[in-house]
Amino acid sequence: MSDHAVLHVKGRVLVGPDEVRDELWVVGGRISYQRPLSAREVTTVEGWVLPGLVDAHCHVGLDRHGPVDDAVSEEQALTDREAGTLLIRDAGSPSDTRWIDEREDLPKIIRAGRHIARTRRYIRNYAHEIEPADLVAYVGQEAKRGDGWVKLVGDWIDRDAGDLTACWPRAEVEAAIAEAHRLGARVTAHCFAEDSLRDLVEAGIDCIEHATGLTEDTIPLFAERGVAIVPTLVNIATFPHLADGGEAKFPRWSAHMRRLHERRYDTVRAAYDAGVPVFVGTDAGGSLPHGLVAEEVAELVKAGIPATDALAATAWRARSWLGRPGLDEGAPADLVVYGADPRADVTELARPRRVVLNGRIAG
Repeated sequence: MSDHAVLHVKGRVLVGPDEVRDELWVVGGRISYQRPLSAREVTTVEGWVLPGLVDAHCHVGLDRHGPVDDAVSEEQALTDREAGTLLIRDAGSPSDTRWIDEREDLPKIIRAGRHIARTRRYIRNYAHEIEPADLVAYVGQEAKRGDGWVKLVGDWIDRDAGDLTACWPRAEVEAAIAEAHRLGARVTAHCFAEDSLRDLVEAGIDCIEHATGLTEDTIPLFAERGVAIVPTLVNIATFPHLADGGEAKFPRWSAHMRRLHERRYDTVRAAYDAGVPVFVGTDAGGSLPHGLVAEEVAELVKAGIPATDALAATAWRARSWLGRPGLDEGAPADLVVYGADPRADVTELARPRRVVLNGRIAG
């Protein structure tokens, strides 16, 4: 498409879960619901239309060993784009991916800076590894480097205890979250286990990643405070394999990971039923490949979340949560076209017919 081209998208445009229009136009890379008076070139696309999908826990610029070069980062972003993921909350990366912002053909990224972890309490080469006395300073640093988010590692295996334990004292967490909020950033934390959750939520955290340690005691607290969760169920599926690998050395940790895995669907459904905001994230870029957003939505449905709400968690509601527009008049034309109604069958997300990014048909 040339710069003067107009894209006509017609069929069923899902502006919201219950708001459906018959068509939209893309003029100058932006959405319009008004037919242009004239156009030199018109391309028509037909189907069921969603706003570009959101992966709210993704790592561009990272693989299982640590930071990657720009060529690998580009491949990761392109894989997400082809899956229909056009907005990424990068939940921690040691790589500088700002160059992606200059690329009209790559997904938009909201960064959380680099992970902040306790010394020797996270995956090697991923995080700033520090002690509690330095937490406030590092949170302030990453709040300034990111795009309105900071990522903590809230718990990890403690080799002396032989199990997952909380990484940060309550006082330091409170001060660090207050500093992030002062700088206009929200805070999220990696948490597998139960122990760290109450302190983090009562300290004012905005989101918890994975959240497998939620219980009937902490779910009401999350709901009351409006703290979101990003369950990353496609990642939680790997827990049995991880547990098998650590069985000989850390049997308590292995048994704990298996319990968290076994109750994963019940945990997510209980949180949803209580009114906890749930969003889609895949945890791609560590040990998992990119492009898994459709699989994660299907996992949320398997957990018992209604299909339309699972879609909202990667589409309309996710974009609103991250402060980005959907299929709004004048918004950048980031959208995905499908051959059938994804509300009737969420597996349709795995079969995008067309991906439109910044008003151009991608791929």
